[in-house]
Amino acid sequence: MARRRQIYEGKAKILYEGPEPGTLIQYFKDDATAFNAQKKGTINGKGVLNNRISEHIFTLLDHIGVPTHFIRRLNMREQLIRQVEIVPIEVMVRNVAAGTLAKRLGIEEGTRLPRTIIEYAYKSDELGDPMISDEHIAAFGWASQEEMHDIQDLAIRINDFLSGLFAGVGIRLVDFKLEFGRIWDNDYGRIILADEISPDCCRLWDMASGEKLDKDRFRRDLGGEAEAYQEVARRLGLLPDGEDSAVLDLESHRKRRGK
Repeated sequence: MARRRQIYEGKAKILYEGPEPGTLIQYFKDDATAFNAQKKGTINGKGVLNNRISEHIFTLLDHIGVPTHFIRRLNMREQLIRQVEIVPIEVMVRNVAAGTLAKRLGIEEGTRLPRTIIEYAYKSDELGDPMISDEHIAAFGWASQEEMHDIQDLAIRINDFLSGLFAGVGIRLVDFKLEFGRIWDNDYGRIILADEISPDCCRLWDMASGEKLDKDRFRRDLGGEAEAYQEVARRLGLLPDGEDSAVLDLESHRKRRGK
């Protein structure tokens, strides 16, 4: 069997050359990082859960007309995606004050914002993903004004949908990060949603208890990271109650099946 060609490796995923032109295989790792990779660790089974959760959310978004790079899930840790030209901007959508926003503005964490706030950061691990404005984006040509309108519109639509989806299972969507890419049709570029949507890039709080069900458990040394990710999957109907968590570890799963 031919060895697949690796295209890129990030903090949480690896991209391989896809089976058809214009496609990639996205592999979800168990590696966990925080504070621009200053803190590193592993969350057992995270890649399996994020693959499944992201597949579920991207499929639902496609049903409401949000264009995405997702094509289909291939196995426990991999999905087939469209190859896109990534826009070098991280889009943060905030509904509740938390994390850097709370610290930066001196707002008590958990304060509901008077309106949804969209912020941008320049995608650069070397620079620590610095915050940028629309003026920076226009001045340096990272995205056109038309593309930014599309990104903003999609971000608001995604927020409205996800807020309702998670509220329906007793989870408050505090904030989340999105990435977008361009796909080209001759000289025409179209903006579509890329990357992933999972507890790695969302702040998700239990609506009754305020319990954190996301990567903040790793960032803040709260423990129970794997259990939190599993709880999100269970509430979304992706992991049946009583499911043996060993299935979330690929090596253990293979051994149990005698492979």
